[in-house]
Amino acid sequence: MTNNHESRIPSDRPSISPSGAATGPQITLRSPAELADALPYMLGFHPTDSLVMVAVHGEGGRFGGRLRVGIPSTPAEWEDTARQVADCLIRGSERRAGKPDGIVVYLCQEPAGEEDGRRVMDRLRPLAQRIRLACGALDVPVLEALCLSAGRFWSYVCPDGRCCPAEGTRLAAVGTSVLAATATFAGLQVRGSLKEIEGRLAPLRGAVADEAERALDRAAAALMPRILDGTTREEVGAETIALARSLMRRMTLAPPVEGGALGDDWDDALLGHDEAASLILGLQDREIRDIAAEWMEDEEAAPALRLWRALARRCVGAYAEHAAAPLTLAGWVCWSTGDEPTARIAFGLALRADAEYRFAQLLHHACNEGIDPEGLRQCLREERRRREPRRGRSSAGTRPPGRRGRAASRRGSRRTARSEQ
Repeated sequence: MTNNHESRIPSDRPSISPSGAATGPQITLRSPAELADALPYMLGFHPTDSLVMVAVHGEGGRFGGRLRVGIPSTPAEWEDTARQVADCLIRGSERRAGKPDGIVVYLCQEPAGEEDGRRVMDRLRPLAQRIRLACGALDVPVLEALCLSAGRFWSYVCPDGRCCPAEGTRLAAVGTSVLAATATFAGLQVRGSLKEIEGRLAPLRGAVADEAERALDRAAAALMPRILDGTTREEVGAETIALARSLMRRMTLAPPVEGGALGDDWDDALLGHDEAASLILGLQDREIRDIAAEWMEDEEAAPALRLWRALARRCVGAYAEHAAAPLTLAGWVCWSTGDEPTARIAFGLALRADAEYRFAQLLHHACNEGIDPEGLRQCLREERRRREPRRGRSSAGTRPPGRRGRAASRRGSRRTARSEQ
């Protein structure tokens, strides 16, 4: 970047903290290599096929708000994308922490076909330039723009080959740098790659997906005659909640030996297609979904998250939009238990399944705004106590890890808890 390998951030000591705020454990970044190494710790995962922008504030170069979107595959979309992301990050930063003094841009994409990392960097250069122009038009300079590909990084800003060579600079092996150790000590976790996290929530494929879709067809066909014969919404709701509780108990009694994809395979095997289909259809009802959202803490959180992930994977074929409910519930459990990066990914996938799903819209916005989820947790606890007056709740007085803005959370969460979708 510069002759002395120092960052072009307003200070030579840019820093991040677990919350992105000015307080808390600080991690100081002094070089472009450390800027590149810090990216997964800022997001909580390794971004794949992503454009990431980070706001920088003050003389100390404190990192603030951040934004991640997929890189548009069509270059014709790059100019509009650049304007939109620049406006979104800068306007959002103005609302929360004041106008940024600069922005750091990352373009992350792996080579395809005959490409190597340098070709990826050259191909994405026009996108980086459009982002710099869009930010400059809003009077915020791009202080650094890095391309990360094939285990190397390049700078689009620095012309000095002594610190930013044409062949790129090799990234440190995952978890081996001093920054990685410092970030882990400060509480910043990396939960795998974006592709891996999305894969755990993606629809099943192949023969098993065909079986899941046939089960959904059967469940939908069976439900309509029951309604025509006088089965009430309350009866269907009671059956859905009872089934969900039964499946959560089953998962509690059969924890997976390993996590990740192998654990997901275990959960999928525990869940019958007809059971999953009935529960997926039942969760399309707003009131039933809101009751399910109460299982967001203590001993209920882990089996609930496993169940919601498994249901999201069963929303296949013509029932893809039905995934919005279990994906939003999965995101809510993650956010409630302190896993904000995974929560944002789950909310984003829910909105990809159904862009008009109001519950996902509200939670996604609240999570991105840094609102403390405790306000919504409290609303759900109170609703549960009203509905189950005889049920003792040891967790009623507990407060799982939350974030800043508790008062704002209470105002926003009252709207969220009784959303109309």
